[in-house]
Amino acid sequence: MALPTAEQRRLRRRRRVRAKIRGTKDRPRLSVYRSNRGVFAQLIDDDTGRTIAAVNWTEPDLRSMKPMDQAKKAGEEIAARAKQAGVETCVFDRGGYQYHGRVKALADGAREGGLKF
Repeated sequence: MALPTAEQRRLRRRRRVRAKIRGTKDRPRLSVYRSNRGVFAQLIDDDTGRTIAAVNWTEPDLRSMKPMDQAKKAGEEIAARAKQAGVETCVFDRGGYQYHGRVKALADGAREGGLKF
């Protein structure tokens, strides 16, 4: 019997979490993806399947930062874009990742930016 890889285990955790979390127009889902090079975050309305706001590590002001600073700044940026879209609260979807390191830094940055979970 083959053992699941780390990515397969993460995707299984992700599916388990996504079965319980659902974003709406008033309270969208803050979805986080963490790669080796950076972080991505989106506010998603699952009812219509639309992305309300997004932030990507490849944006010029985030690209040259260190990983933890980049994640925190990305959280602050997604909170600012959410406010422009009229969103005050959201549900946090950690994407199967542990809630520490860059994922926690992004969440803390979003909270400091005024977004409520």
